[in-house]
Amino acid sequence: MNKATGIATPFVDLASPHMELEDELVSAFRQALRESSFIGGAAVEDFESRFAAFCGTRFSAGVANGTDALRLALVASGVKPGDTVVTVANTFVATVEAISQAGALAAFVDIDEATYNMDPGELNRYLETGCDNRGGRPVDKRTGSPVTAVVPVHLYGQPALMDAISEIAARHGLRVIEDACQAHGAEYLSGKEGGWVKAGSMGAAAAFSFYPGKNLGACGDAGAVTTNDPEIAEHVKMARDHGQSRKYIHEVEGCNSRLDAIQAMVLGIKLKRLSDWNEMRREAASVYNGLLDGSDKLTTPAEHPDARHVYHLYVVRVRGREVVQKRLSDAGVATGLHYPVPLHLQRACSRFGYSKGDLPITELVADEILSLPMYPGLRPTDQERIAGVILGQETSGIADRLP
Repeated sequence: MNKATGIATPFVDLASPHMELEDELVSAFRQALRESSFIGGAAVEDFESRFAAFCGTRFSAGVANGTDALRLALVASGVKPGDTVVTVANTFVATVEAISQAGALAAFVDIDEATYNMDPGELNRYLETGCDNRGGRPVDKRTGSPVTAVVPVHLYGQPALMDAISEIAARHGLRVIEDACQAHGAEYLSGKEGGWVKAGSMGAAAAFSFYPGKNLGACGDAGAVTTNDPEIAEHVKMARDHGQSRKYIHEVEGCNSRLDAIQAMVLGIKLKRLSDWNEMRREAASVYNGLLDGSDKLTTPAEHPDARHVYHLYVVRVRGREVVQKRLSDAGVATGLHYPVPLHLQRACSRFGYSKGDLPITELVADEILSLPMYPGLRPTDQERIAGVILGQETSGIADRLP
């Protein structure tokens, strides 16, 4: 038990991996000081190349944060002011901020109750019944706005059903931009591609966040866009740097959203460990599942057979959530809620015209979700104690007997 905080098991442990990598990180910082190339340069280009290779894409463009990554990906993919972009409401607000900042409107569809990701059937229903077809393009009946893109969110570290979403999108002439901000290294078994492919490689473009708590996190804010389209990659690289194709030659209206060299060095060092860290998360999830599966008190995460979940978050559903959360807190266990109020019911999103009852599965899930501690190095003994608090029973030694 940490005497200062009263926390025995933190929600996330950011210190341990940094202590493990301290010598490499300090060496990289010293190198940055010596070279004094803090914005752009070889360190950024090296990380971009390596991250693209990791994701299985031709290109990667580093930017300042994940929100900018999604906004710039949308604009570079052809989303224009006044367009409508379809997404889900059980995600962090940054997904919708990026859509709004691109000048577009958000339309929400409901989710699959098992995976919490976009339900392809609901996407198809929205496009078939919630839109008019004008000139081969869907137009949102509520707003009269043309629908031009769909943003599936690979929530909590599990890829959405991209084959079905991509097929529906292609039928309606929509571009698919992945929100992969929680899914670094996650994989999807694609019949279209004939095998396992990485999150971030299946849409016209994808957005990643490297916020410190992510599976691949910087020591500050950072993000990236991945794509196989050279025009999208070039547009993002210009837009992130005030629209410049070269110094003082501005081809597009841009912004200041550059990945700095120190963060690129940090990310390059951590990228070498990401697959191992993801496997440790999957092992921790397996321990949780062994301890909690079969209980009538909660529902454990469902991993789709066509997905390799990387468990950015381990999220259960439990009735009487507040009681359980308080019991865990009293036992020194930190938890989280991701996300307790769906975006379509947030005042910040009220202009999109949604009301309670419009997305029943999203609303049901939002009332019950609870995020348990999850990070590489999470000890099975801690997980036993967490499970015991939740279930109200003794679980000592169970983790040692799990496969």
